[in-house]
Amino acid sequence: MGQEVNCTLRFHRKASKGKALLETKEILFRGDLRLKIPFAEIKKLEVKNGDLHVRTKDGLAVLQLGPRAEHWRRKILHPKSRVEKLGVKNGEAAAILGALPPDFLEELRHNGVQTTNGKVATTSPWVFLFAESPTDLAKAKTVRNSMGATAGLWIIYPKGVKTITERDVRGVGLKVGLVDVKVASFSETHTALKFVIPKDKR
Repeated sequence: MGQEVNCTLRFHRKASKGKALLETKEILFRGDLRLKIPFAEIKKLEVKNGDLHVRTKDGLAVLQLGPRAEHWRRKILHPKSRVEKLGVKNGEAAAILGALPPDFLEELRHNGVQTTNGKVATTSPWVFLFAESPTDLAKAKTVRNSMGATAGLWIIYPKGVKTITERDVRGVGLKVGLVDVKVASFSETHTALKFVIPKDKR
């Protein structure tokens, strides 16, 4: 989610100026006071006069977000699904390459996404390539030769390992004629990097 706002936090009768960050599963505050509030621990959430009131077992935290307060409240209470964050719309088609986690495949089906395994059609607006090692990245060339002009390729790879890095993934994409346009946290263990065909090559 990664939204940031410079604001003031009031917590335990103390006030601190700093930066509030709205992440995928938590609120972070960095200033003289430092605070992390997981969404799962929020007991009550409301907006009063431009302030976001967040109550947990540890007490009440008040973030002076102004006009962003209501937006944050909605984001926390009604987060987008992983499929929506990746930009895939209900009823679209996606080509699957590699052993994607079963829970994600179920999310795709739940969102009405039509999937095909191992084959990329020019009519598919999305391609998901699951890469656990550099060897798996070799499939990117086949994808580039088969994908439609406006399709998006998400390469999903492990976080924090030396066997396959962001540099490896980005390098392969560029080598086959794609450009990376977005990064997303796919799960606790994997990252997703989105590639498209450059506009002047479509």
